[in-house]
Amino acid sequence: MPRGDARVLIYSHDSFGLGHLRRCRAIAHALVGQHNKISVLILSGSPIIGSFDFRARVDFVRVPGVIKLRSGDYTSLNLHLDIEDTMQLRGSIIQHTADVFDPDIMIVDKEPLGLRGEVAETLAMLKKRGVPLILGLRDVMDEPGLLAPEWERKNVMPALENLYDEIWVYGLPQVYDPLSGVEMPDSVLRKVVYTGYLRYGVPDASSATHPSILEKPYILVTAGGGGDGEAVIDWVLRAYESDPGIPHSALIVFGPFMRTEAQEQFLARIGRLDAVEAITFDARIEHLMQGAVGVVGMGGYNTFCEILSFDKPALIVPRTKPRLEQYIRAARATELGLISMLDDDKSHDPQLMATALRQLTQQRRPSEIVLPGLLDGLDNTNQLAGQWLARGRAADLAVVGTKT
Repeated sequence: MPRGDARVLIYSHDSFGLGHLRRCRAIAHALVGQHNKISVLILSGSPIIGSFDFRARVDFVRVPGVIKLRSGDYTSLNLHLDIEDTMQLRGSIIQHTADVFDPDIMIVDKEPLGLRGEVAETLAMLKKRGVPLILGLRDVMDEPGLLAPEWERKNVMPALENLYDEIWVYGLPQVYDPLSGVEMPDSVLRKVVYTGYLRYGVPDASSATHPSILEKPYILVTAGGGGDGEAVIDWVLRAYESDPGIPHSALIVFGPFMRTEAQEQFLARIGRLDAVEAITFDARIEHLMQGAVGVVGMGGYNTFCEILSFDKPALIVPRTKPRLEQYIRAARATELGLISMLDDDKSHDPQLMATALRQLTQQRRPSEIVLPGLLDGLDNTNQLAGQWLARGRAADLAVVGTKT
């Protein structure tokens, strides 16, 4: 018998950084905002998911976190368990949650089979129930020469062919095609839908952060999660240390994953600067982004979406390791005139950054570049999800007709 409500399960594997979590949260909030009878459950490995606010009818289940070492191996984030036991525990929680929650749609973020294949059994179980399975991909995955062998090693293609019903790319092909260089059968290519980028809004509750610097025009410097953002912050601080005449102050957000030692060193330098303040983290960073006259960041997917959404002139200093994702996105956005970019050559020339900061507010805003559908991502994911819900489960069609 059909239920009166609809349930969406979203899986996000990552335990480090904010990108996957914030993307999934934005989609979940958009779904419940548009559809009165939808509940969304997010499966996440993020250790800080509880720091974020969630709308009514959105909740989360946190699986034990894991972290990727420099060697490429994984280890448990907090538990004194070996990685195999941790993965077995994660897989069991994921499958049991999906079994009991019994979603009408499942959306998997980025990793088609999950971390080390941990959602493969869950996908197969839900497929037998006729549950539509959606793979959501960001606009840039990695350089094509690395993505193709990675997917081949993980045996991704059979899942794209036989398990997934649709592949949503949260971007536009005229900006970048994340699947370029990956040979795919036509049956898979027909499943790909480009949604546009996700438009971020300002949360209803105000930010809890009220540094005095917010009382005057400021540049927001964000390192995302902060785990690999030390270089860009060091470079910005060098600029203010060498050029006290930079016309705007800076508010630096370290990110929750930046090393404590690095934060302490930065705070000591900031203490000697009148024009710079810093905070560790703000779960409602949209308020800070909205109030800024310009943004300096690393160019992760969510930061890029925020820059577009709040129409801010931006300077991006992308990382190049372990993936070229940020560099590819920043380089392409620079070509289109949406942002400006500085390559991190490791020298951190203070004058180069100071000049870029002086010029930042003179840049064109992203809205001055005409790209139809650029920020339609949430509207389109809502529409696509609604279509799948209207069709109902494939296994139910012959018995009860189309669900509503």
